[in-house]
Amino acid sequence: MPAPAASLEPPPLAIVSGRVIPVASAPIEDGTVLLRGGRIEAVGADISVPSDAEVIDAAGRWVLPGFIEAHAHAGIHEESSGGAGDDTNESSAPVLPGLRALDAINIEDPGFDDALHGGITTVIVKPGSSNVFGGQTVALKTAGGPTVDDRILSDAVSLKSAFGENPTSAHGGSGRTPMTRMGIAMLIRQTLEDARHYRARRDIAASEGAPFAVDLGQETLVRLLEGELIWDVHAHRHDDIASALRIAEEYGLRLVINHGTEAYKLVDRIAERGLPVIVGPTLSARTKVELQGSRASTPAALTAAGVQVALITDHPQVPIHLLRVQAAVAVRAGLGREDAMRAITSTPAEIYGLQDRVGSLRPGADADVVIWSGDPLDLQSQAMHVIIAGQTAHLAGGAA
Repeated sequence: MPAPAASLEPPPLAIVSGRVIPVASAPIEDGTVLLRGGRIEAVGADISVPSDAEVIDAAGRWVLPGFIEAHAHAGIHEESSGGAGDDTNESSAPVLPGLRALDAINIEDPGFDDALHGGITTVIVKPGSSNVFGGQTVALKTAGGPTVDDRILSDAVSLKSAFGENPTSAHGGSGRTPMTRMGIAMLIRQTLEDARHYRARRDIAASEGAPFAVDLGQETLVRLLEGELIWDVHAHRHDDIASALRIAEEYGLRLVINHGTEAYKLVDRIAERGLPVIVGPTLSARTKVELQGSRASTPAALTAAGVQVALITDHPQVPIHLLRVQAAVAVRAGLGREDAMRAITSTPAEIYGLQDRVGSLRPGADADVVIWSGDPLDLQSQAMHVIIAGQTAHLAGGAA
């Protein structure tokens, strides 16, 4: 009888003796994180390390979950590629909900390598903000297989939408609606009304067994209306945020405010509705009118009111590896250190429904772990060892 085939599963990996910051629970001094089969098997101070485990000694170092960049354009706005590498906006029409960021991502964009240097293991890639409805977003791991499809965490995250100067500049200058904020709000409402009618016609056709022409954009909008997709809204000024609140309430949409530059002016209303705000980038200059109210203290003000806050770079607006710098700046402006850490780990995971997979160190979660030379909010610290799905994705020594 032939001998049984040897197991192809790699041995477990044990990270020992580090200062473990699970995020979702208290720090563990001299802790162990045990990884097996691409998942976290155990986290604690008294974990038995299997005899066949590969061991990484993290003594004197900090062990954290991989960071999450909740709003970036990595792969669709490639660096150093000019117009040929910029697929961020399909500006041929203001309403294009059928677009998918996934279909334009080049995983060889150096932004993904920079993310690893910054301890970022998950990124939510979004279309740009030139369109009133600009397409679907996608959550990716920042390293993995040879194609973007191998890195997908979720392709059913959200639908990007935009208020303010970007869509009016992109389309109003060509004599198309929207030329004003009134035009943006009208287009959003009319598009949602059309989607309601589309859904009714589709359902009637299905009940009658009649042929029906599928419209990809309308199908995406139906998923938005039914709550399957988050309404990811680019809104800086307080009046644009107010319009987003109003429309979300009218149509029962799962609103997440992106940027939220003047969200502090509506903090009570945002908190009352239990809406999250993706804040940033706070390191950028006030390059347009709607950024005049920018404040580094916005994350602290929102968090104090009970609002869920995530921090972002909007890469390449701010280089993606500076996500932790955004967090450090927020701490300097009054945000608690633990809140800042959650704002780049567990909070974005919860906002986008990814908390079972990423954002904290706990059994069953993906084995996305970063070993830091020290406190990652100390800008002298480095991401020494980045692990994604149990595999080494980055070791310290490169640039960025």
